[in-house]
Amino acid sequence: MKLHQHAYLHCYFWLLFAASAQAQPGDLVLHYDKPASAWTEALPVGNGRLGAMVFGKVNEEVLQLNEATLWSGGPVGKNINPQAFSYLAPLRQALLDDDYARATALAKHMQGLFSESYLPLGDLLITQDVSPDVTAYQRALNIRDAIATTDFDAEGIHYTREVFASAPANVMVVRFSADQARHISLHIRTRSALHFSNSIRHDELILSGKTPAHVDPSYFNVNRNPVIYDDPAHCKGMRFELIVKPVVKDGTVKMSNNQINISNASEVVLLLSAATSFNGFDHCPDSQGLNQHVLAQSMLDKAAHQSFTQLFNAHEQDFHHYFDRVSLTLNPDEADRSALSTDERLADYTRNENDSALEALYFQYGRYLLISSARTRNAPANLQGIWNRDVRPPWSSNYTTNINLEMNYWPVEAANLTEMFTPLDDLIHHLAVTGHDTAASFYHAPGWMLHHNSDIWAMSYPVGDLGKGDPTWASWYMGGDWLSRHLWEHYQYTGDVDFLRHAYPLMKGAAQFTLAWLQPWHGYLVTMPSTSPENVFYFGDHQQGNVSIASTMDMSIIRDLFSNLITASEILGTDVEFRKQLQDATAKLFPLQIGSKGQIQEWYRDFEEVDPHHRHTSHLYGLYPADEISPLNTPAFAAAAKRTLELRGDDGTGWSLAWKVNMWARLLDGNHAYRLLRNMFRLTRETDIHYGEHGGAYPNLFDAHPPFQIDGNFGGTAGMMEMLLQSQDHVLHLLPALPDAWAKGSVAGLVGRGNFVVNMQWSAHQLQTADILSRSGGPCTIRAAVPFEIKSLQLHSEAGQSGYTLSFISKRGETYQVSAR
Repeated sequence: MKLHQHAYLHCYFWLLFAASAQAQPGDLVLHYDKPASAWTEALPVGNGRLGAMVFGKVNEEVLQLNEATLWSGGPVGKNINPQAFSYLAPLRQALLDDDYARATALAKHMQGLFSESYLPLGDLLITQDVSPDVTAYQRALNIRDAIATTDFDAEGIHYTREVFASAPANVMVVRFSADQARHISLHIRTRSALHFSNSIRHDELILSGKTPAHVDPSYFNVNRNPVIYDDPAHCKGMRFELIVKPVVKDGTVKMSNNQINISNASEVVLLLSAATSFNGFDHCPDSQGLNQHVLAQSMLDKAAHQSFTQLFNAHEQDFHHYFDRVSLTLNPDEADRSALSTDERLADYTRNENDSALEALYFQYGRYLLISSARTRNAPANLQGIWNRDVRPPWSSNYTTNINLEMNYWPVEAANLTEMFTPLDDLIHHLAVTGHDTAASFYHAPGWMLHHNSDIWAMSYPVGDLGKGDPTWASWYMGGDWLSRHLWEHYQYTGDVDFLRHAYPLMKGAAQFTLAWLQPWHGYLVTMPSTSPENVFYFGDHQQGNVSIASTMDMSIIRDLFSNLITASEILGTDVEFRKQLQDATAKLFPLQIGSKGQIQEWYRDFEEVDPHHRHTSHLYGLYPADEISPLNTPAFAAAAKRTLELRGDDGTGWSLAWKVNMWARLLDGNHAYRLLRNMFRLTRETDIHYGEHGGAYPNLFDAHPPFQIDGNFGGTAGMMEMLLQSQDHVLHLLPALPDAWAKGSVAGLVGRGNFVVNMQWSAHQLQTADILSRSGGPCTIRAAVPFEIKSLQLHSEAGQSGYTLSFISKRGETYQVSAR
């Protein structure tokens, strides 16, 4: 797909200036005064494909390594459950009979197998011969330069370690140095939790291994072996290789016992290269796989011809190209707390200390993690980005499409990182292929569809191990429709009509399935069966049900897809007959309902929820990420959405809190959004909770579900942007949900729909100035809470329904200066 490089030329230099002028180095560093004692204290580095968690230990350093394409299993089979379709008509009849218990029992017969798991590559273990009695210890992660460092003094010598993952060189680089010559002695080895062997070849240490043919999820208790390496009936697992090459100044190197031993060196640089045999979602990684050794060796050989300085300079330039597009400063006059270690700052923040710079750091940390984990074709960021230590990770570390995968990509466009969308675009293409088979074999329907789990093999059928899963999560049918929104949003933000032509058939395929899936009911078109993801309702004599008709989320997603597709067909001037079919169907879709508590109903009836504070707020999809509910355009539904959030409460898992931040921002309530944002910063330790409903942030700022899920980080960054800039209604709404806590600040480089880049400064809680760069040209409407003008156009805002607005036709490449009056 196009990367729109020409568009960045107009604004890149002034964005660089804005970023460098507003963000000091200390504002963009996580730092600690002791080594990591837990995985969620270690620091993540990544180049989008290779990832490492750096612990910063003194004598026994550990780098826990990952590779984005290293998964269990192989391509999904067709017709996994040939009997599934025979249960669909009885299931629908059970729902028409209000027999929800029978509906649940029948839905279980329509399940497939579990998804596969994202797996850890291995560990780099480094023993350094230094005194354990160290002083002046510090480890840090500079998120602008994307480098982790460890510094300490021992016996009068200052030692430094530096770790970065280079995208240009496609390797990871580790440097050991000291301020005195010939004082570095290391013993280096590798291991993996998977089947592996170590070997020495010339001056390189090689770890070779193979993944299991299948891995069951960790949360599901099964009688069989949950990790299967050899399965004759299934594609055998994926091959992988890790190569470690030392480059040593002075000293001696000995390779023995599958270990690198370095003595009395002045400097040591380790180059790490890794590759897998992954050859696409539809190729067996064993019999049809790529040559992982050739791939890993070629990347290593190219990198070995460069010095450390050359490698780092290219890495830094590459990372700055993305990271420096956006800067954020909040309350610059506030007391500087950056001298405190990051975990101390989190602890103080949890005790209700103000730390606006920490909030800005968290915002940029989300962008750092996105750049570091979402740059691999065919392998978008999963539940943990690219950082995972477990063979059976939580929820298989897969692509959970009833919220979590989508949340990973919420900040991509607005955070000026549109290139990071490419891996998700790849996956959607693959899902359209497998989802076509699922639609045909499970439901005898056209088009393509997706349930709530997927993996690198683009699995699309309902999980549940052929009847052992709970329909509460297994029986959800709207994954393809929701992912289609990301295709549409990429067009909205970039204005790339060529991309829209490429995306239109995918969106149409999702709609074709949905048109066939919809059923007539009391004059409406409804989904039947239908669930509201992972939530349960009471019916009858306090019985619990999960499968019903026309969940609010289903109907909102469908309205959203149909509306976007209708507009897309008009833009492209195509498919008039299909457009009419969508328009006719839209008029019959079951509408939003307001319940007895003044809330948006979650189901087609006003059922009582089993868990009133449930982590999912699926029935508010129309508020965020869609634009069906708006305080300005649909005030009654907006009031009902507010009541819904009040009933759900202000607690929840990490990602749930992030979703609520975005929703409160859409309701233009910045103070409430900020309250939820503060809850996301509650310091959480691995020893506190494992699985729970009380989210927060780990010492390394990873989002705590708990356990770790990266979608909370990405959702939090998206929520902060939503507080500062909204554009879902074809209007650039400046500072729409600015909380009282952010009295003064500035932001540069945010992107609004219509392909506008926005810089803003505010003080005393009010907008002062803004620069609007139009990268595509065309209509531009601006809204703000205070009167403003564009002097160059001699235009003044007018008072309206909510604040002040101004409209004009922008020219491509022009920047417009907005000033408060």
